[in-house]
Amino acid sequence: MKRDLITPEQVLSFFVDEVGPKGWFVQSDELDARIKKDYLGLWEQARAGHLNHWLQTANGTLALVTVLDQFPRNMFREDGRAYATDPAARKIAKRAMFRGDDLKTPEPARMLYYMPLMHAECSADQDASVRAFAKRVTSPNNLLHARAHREVIRAFGRFPTRNAMMGRTSSPAELEYLESGGYGAIVQRLSANA
Repeated sequence: MKRDLITPEQVLSFFVDEVGPKGWFVQSDELDARIKKDYLGLWEQARAGHLNHWLQTANGTLALVTVLDQFPRNMFREDGRAYATDPAARKIAKRAMFRGDDLKTPEPARMLYYMPLMHAECSADQDASVRAFAKRVTSPNNLLHARAHREVIRAFGRFPTRNAMMGRTSSPAELEYLESGGYGAIVQRLSANA
């Protein structure tokens, strides 16, 4: 296999230090285009399993989780490919948490281990996400969003916002949810009840 052109340290320097939490949760066409231009090839390598040697270090593991979970959400916004590597990211994140890599990682980067769980369409993973954000991250805003994601999965078993991108038919209850404020309405309700 040819040598990596991009290192885990470069991925983390870019996404953690340069983009940072303020850029993680705000839609930006410029950032999306930059990630697609600079990291699409790396994501394709990761998807094919060619970066599994990164798992030998905590930094490599965090970088691989980032490439598999965060980058496709930017590169393929409004496209089902945004979720194509979620299972791999989740598996790696769970293994890293079991090893304690997350607790050795300072905030805010630590939350990148928990994002694949929050993105899961699985109740057990959603519960694990809420526990992790409650006990291992200091920002209450992140816990609020973990709880909101879990609420959606409890209600529907999946994220209705993904249905069109993934070729799924929305149920009447999901359509009502989407038309009545969707995720934002859940966040507002949980905030009011906090």
